[in-house]
Amino acid sequence: MFKSKIWKMFILALAAVMIFTGCGGAKPAADAGSGEAAKEEAKPVVLIYARGADSVSLDPAYVSDGESSKVITNICETLVRYKDGSTEIEPGLAESWEISEDGLEYIFHLREGVKFHDGSDFTADDVIWSIDRQLEGKRTADMPYASFTFEQVATIEKVDDHTVKFVLKTQSTPFMANLAMNLASPIIKEGENPGENPIGTGPFKFVSWKKDESITLEKFDGYWGAPTTIDKVIFKVTKENSVRASELMTGAVDIIDGISFNDVPQLESSGVVVDKANGMNINYMAFNTARAPFNDPKLREAISYAIDRAELVEFLYQGYSDLAKSYMPSFIPGYKEIDVYEYDPEKSMAMLKELGQENLKVRIICYSNPRPYNPAGSKLAESIQGYLAKVGVEATIEVYPWKEYKQKATQGEGDICFFGWIGDNGDADNFLSLLEGINVESGLNSAKFDDEELDALLAKARELPNGDERNAVYGEIQDMLAMKAPWLPLSHATDLVAYQKNVEGYQLHPTGRVYLKDVIKK
Repeated sequence: MFKSKIWKMFILALAAVMIFTGCGGAKPAADAGSGEAAKEEAKPVVLIYARGADSVSLDPAYVSDGESSKVITNICETLVRYKDGSTEIEPGLAESWEISEDGLEYIFHLREGVKFHDGSDFTADDVIWSIDRQLEGKRTADMPYASFTFEQVATIEKVDDHTVKFVLKTQSTPFMANLAMNLASPIIKEGENPGENPIGTGPFKFVSWKKDESITLEKFDGYWGAPTTIDKVIFKVTKENSVRASELMTGAVDIIDGISFNDVPQLESSGVVVDKANGMNINYMAFNTARAPFNDPKLREAISYAIDRAELVEFLYQGYSDLAKSYMPSFIPGYKEIDVYEYDPEKSMAMLKELGQENLKVRIICYSNPRPYNPAGSKLAESIQGYLAKVGVEATIEVYPWKEYKQKATQGEGDICFFGWIGDNGDADNFLSLLEGINVESGLNSAKFDDEELDALLAKARELPNGDERNAVYGEIQDMLAMKAPWLPLSHATDLVAYQKNVEGYQLHPTGRVYLKDVIKK
């Protein structure tokens, strides 16, 4: 009987276990499922941005190219910054500022509690290190934006740990806008080789760089502002436009730029988003004015008449660029139409004969990869070569990858070269100063144009407040440049970017800035 009771107790216990297991058996499975879901949710959000060329450096003081700027903008920040969709200034690393009555002193009050990616505090010392090295007497020839951005700055001084003071040589209306620019102005921490291992205060921190392949950034958890939802950003290099478009359509990448106009219809029909905006840019042909044969402005004029720019723009850019009729876009304050070089091959040949240049031979250098202002790449040079042949000018073309091309052009190689400019701040000075004599050595002045009259007019315009008087000086400058012809303005490209439908919050900015903090990938 005792054994019987034990057996019954065993049966009841076993039944209870089975009931418990049966009723709760789904719970472990549900927990496992929830765990998997949680794991899925916790999977890092990776955003892949494909572009046509690699960055040159990630130290803001040593670059002038857009590809470097795209990455730097997400790592480093500026004292003041542009509002979304405009070049209006708002606080950045500086939360407030005062300007003296004479316009020569600017005092900036820095945000407290801001951290660099290595965990160190952001202070006035970091602002001074980033900018003081670019001032007159300290900057070097390989700092292309330094004179362009800080020529009017006499000194930068530390008032206290969170206050800095700029003292200017002369009044400078563009100064505040210059401090928001993507190059030269971003603040970077002093360190070993910041060009390849930058430490900033931005929403993303640098992780790695595989040259000519990719640059990887990661979310900075200590960021002072609103955090990003993107865990990792990969800036991928895909040199061919069509391949980059295919990568987007197959889902291999999330965002692309440098879009060939031929690819737009296919991209749109594939279901990806294609954004378009009027570009604050210029695409131009530059003559090497520092030596023969194009140190002669009459010869530059003769060649300019040989180029059918309207046909070229229509053929190469198929409605996605506008013919340039001055040295900057028409919506920039101070713009003046100076379209004096209408296509006239007979006049070109007559001028060449008069100058004794009927058998002129020129060397053209060009970049191989697409640029935002010229997605046609070296096809632009080939088109120019064809027009020159029609007036008896024999032109040879040498094509280089972007980095090597920039070095060649800065060294003054070639009689004719091609460049473009994406406006940094919406000010006329930002475009016209590209031809200032002080910018020859840095390479920003690709025409090597050194003209005292131009330099004096630019200096005058900087000291004037915004308004009719300042705009009139810029009109005078454009008239003068039309006669001296250091460039042949070609076109203003439509800004294009394409991205997957699950990418939200990406905005084209007038300055070409690629800012990914507010992007959401669903």
